[in-house]
Amino acid sequence: MSHIDIIRRLSQPLSPRPTDVRPELEPLEGIRAVLFDVYGTLLVSASGDIGLAGEPVRAGAMDEALAAVGCPLRGDGDRAVAVLHAVIKRHHAESPYDFPEVEIHDVWRDALNNLHEIQAIETVPDAETVDRLAVEYEMRVNPVWPMPGVAETLHALHDANLLLGIVSNAQVFTAELFPALVGATLDELGFRPALCCWSYEHRRAKPGTHLYEQAAHALAEIGVECDEVLYVGNDMRNDIAPAQRVGFRTALFAGDARSLRWRNRDPLVEGVLPGRVVTDLRQIPPMLKLADI
Repeated sequence: MSHIDIIRRLSQPLSPRPTDVRPELEPLEGIRAVLFDVYGTLLVSASGDIGLAGEPVRAGAMDEALAAVGCPLRGDGDRAVAVLHAVIKRHHAESPYDFPEVEIHDVWRDALNNLHEIQAIETVPDAETVDRLAVEYEMRVNPVWPMPGVAETLHALHDANLLLGIVSNAQVFTAELFPALVGATLDELGFRPALCCWSYEHRRAKPGTHLYEQAAHALAEIGVECDEVLYVGNDMRNDIAPAQRVGFRTALFAGDARSLRWRNRDPLVEGVLPGRVVTDLRQIPPMLKLADI
């Protein structure tokens, strides 16, 4: 079964929860590229972001996901989740970076070996099964659905010859959420692969600036300056602050109460204000003086 089949089987419509935030949509001129976060911005995220589901959800998801790939769990899911989290923590500790990212297949392989050692599973699955398990589990702990207006917004920006990219904490299956749920690949939606910076590929995560610096470098190679870039994300610490540090213009996406992160007491956002605030993705094209959609 393909990732797309699994994603579709485990997905159902999710609507964003309204916020009381007022949009700030003063026209923004001179933008040549728009970069986006994924979870909580382009996609409604039931947990608010990748990796943030609560423990009871995770325990049930672990039981179900392992059973779905033919590797039933002996005992309760809580212990298996604890093993998974311990492996993630160890991988983070072994990283030389301040804000590390794991590669989820490596994590699952180590976790499954540990579960086998404590006789929580009978056998260690092969690589193909591990690949499927990663998606089965993630789609249970963090269901997603396209944010209202996502396709229309992206098409409007692309049709206006704006460059599109992504800077996101993500895993290898994240890109497949778009053909599965939006009905179009990232290429078909207008995203340039060179402008898509995924944390798992670099083993470095937001709120560090590395991914943003990579995007800035790719844009500079095609003649786009940082102040000609708008970055749109839902998290003041992970999105707005680091994007501003590399010189991007910013818009806080405040369209879903699940994912909106002001981080008011976080020192990383001290003195940081978003350049614009949008509560619906469809507000972006007219803000950039494109046609209303």
